Amino acid sequence: MSSRFKVGDVSFLSSNYGKVAEVCELESDSSQVDAMEISNEIALKKPKRLTSVVWNHFERVRKADVCYAVCVHCNKKLSGSSNSGTTHLRNHLMRCLKRSNFDVSQLLAAKRKRKDTNVAFANITFDEGQRKDEYIKPIMKYEPDERKDDVISLGSSRFDQDRSRHDLARMIILHGYPLTMVDHVGFKVFVKNLQPMFEVVPNSALEHSCMEIYGKEKQKMNDMLSKLHSRINLAVEIWSSAEKAEYLCLTAHYIDENWILQKKILNFVTLDSSHTEDMLPEVIIRCLMDWNIDSKLFALTFDDCSTDDDIVLKIKERILQNRPCSSNGQLFDVRSAAHVLNLIVQDALEALQEVTQKIRGSIKYVKSSQVLQGKFTEISQQIEINRQRSLVLDCPVRWNSTYVMLETALEYRNAFSILQANDSEYFPTLTDTEWEWASSITGYLKLFVEITNVFSGNKCPTANIYFAEICDVHIQLIDWCKSPDEFLSSTALKMKAKFDKYWSKCSLALAVAAILDPRFKMKLVEYYYSQIYGSTALERIKEVSDGIKELFNAYSICSTLVDQGSALPGSSLPSTGNDSRDKLKGFDKFLHETSQSQNSNSDLDKYLEEPVFPRNCDFNILNWWKVHTPRYPILSMMARDVLGTPMMTVLPESAFSTEGRVLDKSRSSLNPDTREALICAQDWLRTDDELNPSSSHYALSLLS
Repeated sequence: MSSRFKVGDVSFLSSNYGKVAEVCELESDSSQVDAMEISNEIALKKPKRLTSVVWNHFERVRKADVCYAVCVHCNKKLSGSSNSGTTHLRNHLMRCLKRSNFDVSQLLAAKRKRKDTNVAFANITFDEGQRKDEYIKPIMKYEPDERKDDVISLGSSRFDQDRSRHDLARMIILHGYPLTMVDHVGFKVFVKNLQPMFEVVPNSALEHSCMEIYGKEKQKMNDMLSKLHSRINLAVEIWSSAEKAEYLCLTAHYIDENWILQKKILNFVTLDSSHTEDMLPEVIIRCLMDWNIDSKLFALTFDDCSTDDDIVLKIKERILQNRPCSSNGQLFDVRSAAHVLNLIVQDALEALQEVTQKIRGSIKYVKSSQVLQGKFTEISQQIEINRQRSLVLDCPVRWNSTYVMLETALEYRNAFSILQANDSEYFPTLTDTEWEWASSITGYLKLFVEITNVFSGNKCPTANIYFAEICDVHIQLIDWCKSPDEFLSSTALKMKAKFDKYWSKCSLALAVAAILDPRFKMKLVEYYYSQIYGSTALERIKEVSDGIKELFNAYSICSTLVDQGSALPGSSLPSTGNDSRDKLKGFDKFLHETSQSQNSNSDLDKYLEEPVFPRNCDFNILNWWKVHTPRYPILSMMARDVLGTPMMTVLPESAFSTEGRVLDKSRSSLNPDTREALICAQDWLRTDDELNPSSSHYALSLLS
């Protein structure tokens, strides 16, 4: 009597003859059976000579009349009968993890050692829980770093504890996993089964490995920035945590030598609770000095439109001593377009707050029971309302969802009115005037939703895409302020006041970026300014024209100094400050300006005089400037810096949020140095591993 057992199980059978039988594993091609049963009636014939090289890794052991093949690496016992062949032995070697930790000399030594010792049956152990689908390919390719040992042969490589610890730290950084995951029981069990030889490092050791990676990556980033020929734009963002702590995130935006828009997180500084706004400039300056990019700074973009002007002034004075900002500093101070749109939207929603609450209550009432939903559906059908969209409730912290709720409710306005007339229990009723207010404010919100989608949905948000959209907002606000309805006009005036503050700071930067779009040039500025300013449009257009010429002249002087060997590409624009050792610094500017009139047209003149480029949906402005760099060598240098200016700092997924940027709990609980290292290194490694090479949004999206 005998029984069949699963592969890898150990069992002993009793029979009338007292023999022992066992089921042993057989792994072969699909044409072969999955397992082999060794019959206890098998009689051994005269032993054959073991000629296969497979036997270098197995010892043949005889027990009674049955032969076994014992793996010298893991003590696995398989069928060793000559009738069984060697295919199942080869397959075992391909999956034997312990064999992968031996080199050839170790294998031979192990074989010689086992030849001198009889292997007792009681000492033979078996793997548990192994399955036939655990087949491991003999060669794997692994590419975390550019190393010679990237291709790993399971048959000859050694296990490397340090390399594995490094890869674990890299994984933690790259995917934003908490450091404490190495203490989780599930993780330890998984790793132990995957590679028994790996010693799970404690939290502190893993943190040390992460800091080592950060240090190496920071050096790479430093080297890259030092060789960068273009100038750098810096986005300044304030983050917070559930514990009310505040953090300063500094992100460098620039267009590289291949005309690809890049953004890199440089610092994520924990602001001490004792810090005041007066100390913020010092923190920013210290970070810029640490990276040695103060001389390459072109623009600062703040996420908050209410940032004190004194903060920007202090940064200018400290960083740009003897390096005056181009165009009198008007391009140096930029505010986030997304932030001003959010502020305007909040004004509109605040004005409509009571009406919105009634609409929200009406939807909740209709959805409170199946009977009411059926009744409301019947009413909608009777008055032939297009029911392609159902009533939805909003998420109050995401204003685009509030827009969708209002827009959908307006489609059912007549149904709500009929329900109000026929249901005495329906109490959150709206007057006709309130419905009209809701309709007008929803129209306002529609414009902001569309514009925000344009900004956040652009995969390459160069500065030229903002001017037309912001001008549309300006024109609409002017029109809304003229509403005969006092409620709507007063709301629009409040919205426009915040917009005007933003426009006064950013209009020139927006216009210059639009001019450097060959599809628009000065024509787009003329088109919009005539609608915005009316009779004073020519004066405003001249201000923009003078501003871009002044900026171009600064780049021309810088280019001249480079040719003379007195300035380097990417350095700050030439100084006009006093220097007792060089009384003729102003002569360089005078020489350039007087020579300009004698020479042929400048890059800027040629560019503006030529016809605009045809508009099409496939246009790539960075490719255009890359191709036309030889034709406009100086202007292209300026275009690269201007187009790389971040006009919006918010992440796409946070564009409609009213909660601001909030750090997750696992990151906020770390010490400041570790937190900064993990966040910055994550952004840098993400780019190296090509998860999303066009932006650094991936890194920050894991924080909130």
